[in-house]
Amino acid sequence: MITIDDFAKIEISVGLVVEAMNQEGSEKLIKLTVDVGEEVPRIIFTAVRGYGYTPEDFAGKKFLFVTNLEPKKIMDKESQGMILAVDSEGKPLFVSADRLPVGSKVR
Repeated sequence: MITIDDFAKIEISVGLVVEAMNQEGSEKLIKLTVDVGEEVPRIIFTAVRGYGYTPEDFAGKKFLFVTNLEPKKIMDKESQGMILAVDSEGKPLFVSADRLPVGSKVR
């Protein structure tokens, strides 16, 4: 269990995937370029190709992202956040935010 104060530390924002592509050299990763309302888009990796997802499933769509995770080095690149998903029978389903403004914060 965590406290409400712990939960309040997590920044969740609406982001628009402006570009998505399979990461060269990986059979699992899709590289997302995401506008979360900041000056510079973020690079965020998601390891979901094994579940049948393609870059077309993400490009041009809005999702929820955790934006204050410590960056993580993935294949010599830095992932600057995490896309949120729910687990549905062992497969991730992504939380659509198509009707929400880019950069909006979940609270």
